[in-house]
Amino acid sequence: MKHKTAGTGVPLAFLCLFILGVMPIISNSRPAEFDALGFAFFLSAWQLLFSLPSLFTELASHNKGIFEAKLPTRTRRRTIAIILVTGAIFGLSTYAYVLAEEKAGAISAAVAIQAYPLFAILWESIFLKRRKSPSELFFVSLLLVALYFLATSGTWRIDGFSGWSVFALSIPFLWSVAHVIIKEVLDTTPITPIQVTFFRVIVSTVFLFIVLVAVEGTNVLSQQAASFEFQKFAALMGLVYYVELICWFYAVRYIDVSLASSIAAPAPVLTTVFAVLFLGDAVETYQIIALMIVVASIYGLLLAGRRPLTAEVRPDLKR
Repeated sequence: MKHKTAGTGVPLAFLCLFILGVMPIISNSRPAEFDALGFAFFLSAWQLLFSLPSLFTELASHNKGIFEAKLPTRTRRRTIAIILVTGAIFGLSTYAYVLAEEKAGAISAAVAIQAYPLFAILWESIFLKRRKSPSELFFVSLLLVALYFLATSGTWRIDGFSGWSVFALSIPFLWSVAHVIIKEVLDTTPITPIQVTFFRVIVSTVFLFIVLVAVEGTNVLSQQAASFEFQKFAALMGLVYYVELICWFYAVRYIDVSLASSIAAPAPVLTTVFAVLFLGDAVETYQIIALMIVVASIYGLLLAGRRPLTAEVRPDLKR
């Protein structure tokens, strides 16, 4: 690895670490009277707005990617269908993210989201028929134990099960499903990361708009749109989320995915510190224990050889 490329990729990965740590804090700092569904829609709308300069800059540089590709009719239809389906899934996962941070708490949700490697391994085993080494299976088991410990609030008892901590697992589950589906587009078309992000957020925004209007009506939409305080947090969340995506894309272009993932893995540690400082959250002993085991498990998986976040599930599009 050349020094200059590492010198670019490593700082970008550290920026991803910081942003991932602070995102739950921004989400839970929004005005209490505004719900998760409205926040998910407006942060997606702002994210779409922030994606436009990068898209136009790329198109102006004559890297038109999917826009100038001459695809067969069948491939074009399949590509459109995949973009629509995965965009809706990402929209749903955005709502799940905001709701889980609110209900489970920033710390517990941040830890639970680190279960992404479990689902990546699951899809690899089912669809790619990849056998896992004993060391990988050990660290996967350790990760499952940590998540169960977290979900039972450290009691190990079923009656202490936290439904919202389990709900937070839906976020990495939805991410992993979407990444498996979108792999075909990435492999068979010249679409670029910036274009993937643009299509992702535009479909997510439309999807969440339809759901928001259907569930809460236009009055709620108008009220949230007119609130400067609410829009301030939605815009900030949309901006940092988009910046994180782009930084991740370019980080893994310069350094190995395993190195970038290693740098970003301790994000829940930052979330814990920020939650105490800015949200006044109380940190429970079981959360710290679960966090330590989860981080150790992820590093163990990284060192085990074959990374769960492999090219087969496009780690550059993990989030």
